[in-house]
Amino acid sequence: MPTTDAIRQQLATVKYPGFSRDIVSFGLVKDIVVTGGNVSVQLAITAGDAKIPAQIKAEAEAAIRTLPDVTNVTVRVDIHAPQQTPVAAGGMPQTSIPGVKHVIAVASGKGGVGKSTVAANIACALHAAGASVGLCDCDLYGPSIGLMFGVTERPFADDDNRIIPVERHGLKLMSMGFLLDDAAPAILRGPMVTKYTQQFLRQVNWDGLDYLILDLPPGTGDIQLTIVQTVALAGAVIVTTPQEVALIDARKAATMFEKVNVPVLGIVENMSHFLCPSDGKRYDIFGSGGGQREADRLKVPLLGQVPIDIATREAGDKGAPIVIAEPTCAVSKSFASIAAKLRTAVPT
Repeated sequence: MPTTDAIRQQLATVKYPGFSRDIVSFGLVKDIVVTGGNVSVQLAITAGDAKIPAQIKAEAEAAIRTLPDVTNVTVRVDIHAPQQTPVAAGGMPQTSIPGVKHVIAVASGKGGVGKSTVAANIACALHAAGASVGLCDCDLYGPSIGLMFGVTERPFADDDNRIIPVERHGLKLMSMGFLLDDAAPAILRGPMVTKYTQQFLRQVNWDGLDYLILDLPPGTGDIQLTIVQTVALAGAVIVTTPQEVALIDARKAATMFEKVNVPVLGIVENMSHFLCPSDGKRYDIFGSGGGQREADRLKVPLLGQVPIDIATREAGDKGAPIVIAEPTCAVSKSFASIAAKLRTAVPT
């Protein structure tokens, strides 16, 4: 007779569509009953797309049937609709985060493509254009916003036990890096990751923001699933570099948002090229045209091509993103153009 442990192990081979994590680790398996060769499994899934529960159900049944001595499999799926976004007077969509008009996620399929640099400078460029902006560093394991904005102080709570975000360069900021010493790692399992993510989004006083930019960790794991299932996102920006090895993972990130009905606002091709300061010659270090090809494939805009340059790296290391440090340079103008396109796509 099959055991519940064996069945659970088989279910752990079933991935949530668009994500790298399995349905067991995401807590979707609520009950397993074995009677002789008959196996009954209860799943609970929150999804707005009916194709997702159907796919999980079919894959779960197929996985269980591979076990010996299983004669009959019944997988029941309890489907919960995601929380609907309320609409304010005049038809303005509201997010599930109080005080915030629009939430935009900045994501990448892999690390090392400059996603946090892009998120920080987009936030600064939106603020420079007159918007009220917050930036939440959702990369709990590798927070970098504190360094990039020169923040050393810790946030505190108000009388209502809401966390007051740190303010720098006109932006409201929150990051796990504000709560840890420089050398202290964040050692967190799945449930704690979800808890901290929810606290950063709902227990921080984000009141009065036009845009809250979420700097997501690379990949498609716990944090991303928590956010897309619990926050009404206005859309996502995918960051990549031109070479194919980065584009492969960018596609995975875009597919993740597509699976959960979050619009991809566009692609940012970071480290697009290098302009030699001595002669102005352009060098396509990581190849060329990859961002445009990927945008065409996804049928979304190429929001911008940001060159790689020394000043951008130095500005981030010194605690002032390049849009703040050198607002008239070529890189800053690229981010200003990206911010303008985002404001058109998601107007306040």
